[in-house]
Amino acid sequence: MECIIRPLVSEDEAFLWEMLYHALYVPEGQIALPREVIHIPEIARYLRGWGREGDCGFLASDAETSQPVGAVWLRLLVGKNQGYGYVNDDTPELSIAVLPEYRGQGIGTQLLTYLLSSVYGHSSISLSVSEDNPALRLYKRFGFVVVRKSAGSLTMKRD
Repeated sequence: MECIIRPLVSEDEAFLWEMLYHALYVPEGQIALPREVIHIPEIARYLRGWGREGDCGFLASDAETSQPVGAVWLRLLVGKNQGYGYVNDDTPELSIAVLPEYRGQGIGTQLLTYLLSSVYGHSSISLSVSEDNPALRLYKRFGFVVVRKSAGSLTMKRD
């Protein structure tokens, strides 16, 4: 699928909250999480107050319809605000999601390629992913390696 990828702007915040919901992995056959889950502090920290120094990311839109279909973003989560993929205070955490009906069309690959070719000032990036999440293959393909394993969840890092 052909996408237009551009930097995130403040007007994208509502779509980013939708993407945060879709970034939460639910195994096939499991009941979807309630939408309110994105407002619990452990999840909301990935977006609350978006646009602060160091926040960066990109939005993918369908080239034909201009409809936003996915996003990737980085945020430095430190101190008491550490995220699930915390490695150290200098490593931002990656979040990525594509709307379900657009998955499997290479959009995640395009977003990650764009982000990694555009990131300056960070020597590494981390993320957290469930062991059984199909996105794990994507992360490995991009050079992310497991640095910690805990209760079915992996923390991965790319230098």
